[in-house]
Amino acid sequence: MSSLQAFSLRLGPGQELLGALKDFVDQNRLQAPFIITCVGSVTKATLRLANATATNTDELSGRYEIVSLVGTLNPEAHLHICLSDAEGVTVGGHVLGGLEVFTTAELVLGERGAGLQPGDGREDGLPRTGGEAEDDGE
Repeated sequence: MSSLQAFSLRLGPGQELLGALKDFVDQNRLQAPFIITCVGSVTKATLRLANATATNTDELSGRYEIVSLVGTLNPEAHLHICLSDAEGVTVGGHVLGGLEVFTTAELVLGERGAGLQPGDGREDGLPRTGGEAEDDGE
Protein backbone atom coordinates (compact mmCIF):
# COMPACT_ATOMS: atom_id res chain seq x y z
CA MET A 1 0.00 0.00 0.00
CA SER A 2 1.26 3.48 -0.78
CA SER A 3 0.63 6.77 0.94
CA LEU A 4 0.03 10.20 -0.53
CA GLN A 5 2.12 13.21 0.44
CA ALA A 6 0.73 16.68 -0.20
CA PHE A 7 2.73 19.89 -0.67
CA SER A 8 1.30 23.42 -0.67
CA LEU A 9 2.96 26.13 -2.71
CA ARG A 10 2.11 29.81 -3.21
CA LEU A 11 3.67 31.81 -6.03
CA GLY A 12 3.67 35.60 -6.22
CA PRO A 13 3.36 38.24 -8.93
CA GLY A 14 5.79 37.89 -11.82
CA GLN A 15 6.92 34.34 -11.03
CA GLU A 16 6.95 31.89 -13.93
CA LEU A 17 4.71 29.04 -12.78
CA LEU A 18 6.21 26.12 -14.72
CA GLY A 19 9.79 27.03 -13.82
CA ALA A 20 8.87 27.47 -10.15
CA LEU A 21 7.20 24.05 -10.12
CA LYS A 22 10.25 22.40 -11.70
CA ASP A 23 12.51 24.08 -9.11
CA PHE A 24 10.25 22.91 -6.26
CA VAL A 25 10.24 19.33 -7.59
CA ASP A 26 14.05 19.33 -7.91
CA GLN A 27 14.69 20.94 -4.51
CA ASN A 28 12.39 18.46 -2.76
CA ARG A 29 13.59 15.47 -4.82
CA LEU A 30 10.06 14.47 -5.75
CA GLN A 31 9.93 11.37 -7.95
CA ALA A 32 6.32 11.21 -9.16
CA PRO A 33 4.62 14.56 -8.43
CA PHE A 34 1.30 15.66 -9.85
CA ILE A 35 -0.96 18.69 -9.47
CA ILE A 36 -3.97 18.14 -7.22
CA THR A 37 -5.39 21.66 -7.53
CA CYS A 38 -4.45 25.21 -8.45
CA VAL A 39 -6.17 28.57 -8.15
CA GLY A 40 -4.74 31.88 -9.24
CA SER A 41 -4.19 34.15 -12.19
CA VAL A 42 -1.65 34.72 -14.95
CA THR A 43 -0.80 37.50 -17.38
CA LYS A 44 0.95 35.34 -19.97
CA ALA A 45 0.72 31.77 -21.21
CA THR A 46 2.12 29.75 -24.09
CA LEU A 47 -0.12 26.84 -25.04
CA ARG A 48 -0.38 24.19 -27.72
CA LEU A 49 -4.03 23.63 -28.57
CA ALA A 50 -5.68 20.27 -29.31
CA ASN A 51 -4.60 18.60 -32.57
CA ALA A 52 -2.03 21.34 -33.17
CA THR A 53 1.44 20.71 -34.53
CA ALA A 54 4.47 21.35 -32.33
CA THR A 55 4.97 24.75 -33.97
CA ASN A 56 1.30 25.77 -33.80
CA THR A 57 1.17 27.55 -30.45
CA ASP A 58 -1.02 30.19 -28.86
CA GLU A 59 0.75 32.95 -26.90
CA LEU A 60 -1.69 34.71 -24.61
CA SER A 61 -1.19 38.09 -22.99
CA GLY A 62 -3.68 39.70 -20.62
CA ARG A 63 -5.31 38.89 -17.30
CA TYR A 64 -6.56 35.33 -16.99
CA GLU A 65 -7.98 33.33 -14.10
CA ILE A 66 -6.72 29.77 -13.79
CA VAL A 67 -9.89 27.68 -14.03
CA SER A 68 -8.05 24.36 -14.03
CA LEU A 69 -4.46 23.12 -14.06
CA VAL A 70 -3.74 19.38 -14.12
CA GLY A 71 -0.83 17.16 -14.95
CA THR A 72 2.36 15.44 -13.93
CA LEU A 73 5.76 17.00 -13.28
CA ASN A 74 8.46 14.37 -13.51
CA PRO A 75 10.51 13.37 -15.40
CA GLU A 76 9.10 16.01 -17.78
CA ALA A 77 6.19 18.33 -17.06
CA HIS A 78 2.99 17.37 -18.85
CA LEU A 79 0.42 20.00 -17.88
CA HIS A 80 -2.93 21.07 -19.30
CA ILE A 81 -4.54 24.36 -18.30
CA CYS A 82 -7.86 26.13 -18.76
CA LEU A 83 -7.86 29.93 -18.49
CA SER A 84 -10.75 32.41 -18.39
CA ASP A 85 -10.59 36.07 -19.43
CA ALA A 86 -12.59 39.08 -18.14
CA GLU A 87 -15.52 38.16 -20.41
CA GLY A 88 -15.59 34.55 -19.19
CA VAL A 89 -14.20 33.23 -22.47
CA THR A 90 -12.07 30.17 -21.83
CA VAL A 91 -9.09 28.71 -23.62
CA GLY A 92 -7.20 25.59 -22.75
CA GLY A 93 -4.33 23.48 -23.93
CA HIS A 94 -0.97 21.87 -23.27
CA VAL A 95 1.32 24.17 -21.27
CA LEU A 96 4.54 24.98 -23.12
CA GLY A 97 5.67 27.63 -20.63
CA GLY A 98 5.49 31.34 -20.08
CA LEU A 99 2.86 31.14 -17.31
CA GLU A 100 3.56 34.45 -15.59
CA VAL A 101 1.68 34.82 -12.30
CA PHE A 102 -0.49 37.95 -12.04
CA THR A 103 -1.59 38.17 -8.38
CA THR A 104 -0.98 34.71 -6.95
CA ALA A 105 -1.00 31.03 -7.81
CA GLU A 106 -1.78 28.63 -4.99
CA LEU A 107 -1.09 24.98 -5.72
CA VAL A 108 -1.35 21.66 -3.97
CA LEU A 109 0.99 19.00 -5.33
CA GLY A 110 0.76 15.32 -4.54
CA GLU A 111 3.23 12.49 -4.63
CA ARG A 112 2.63 8.80 -4.13
CA GLY A 113 4.71 7.80 -1.08
CA ALA A 114 5.98 4.51 -2.50
CA GLY A 115 7.00 5.32 -6.05
CA LEU A 116 6.75 2.84 -8.87
CA GLN A 117 9.67 0.49 -9.17
CA PRO A 118 11.20 -0.85 -12.38
CA GLY A 119 9.04 -3.64 -13.72
CA ASP A 120 5.86 -2.29 -12.12
CA GLY A 121 4.46 -1.06 -15.39
CA ARG A 122 5.37 0.71 -18.57
CA GLU A 123 8.68 2.38 -19.32
CA ASP A 124 7.12 5.78 -18.51
CA GLY A 125 6.50 4.66 -14.93
CA LEU A 126 2.72 4.53 -15.21
CA PRO A 127 1.06 1.28 -14.15
CA ARG A 128 -0.50 -1.01 -16.73
CA THR A 129 -4.25 -1.03 -17.11
CA GLY A 130 -6.37 -4.06 -17.90
CA GLY A 131 -6.73 -2.97 -21.54
CA GLU A 132 -3.00 -2.74 -22.26
CA ALA A 133 -1.14 -5.63 -23.78
CA GLU A 134 2.14 -6.71 -22.22
CA ASP A 135 5.14 -5.76 -24.33
CA ASP A 136 7.07 -8.97 -24.82
CA GLY A 137 9.93 -7.17 -26.57
CA GLU A 138 9.06 -8.32 -30.08
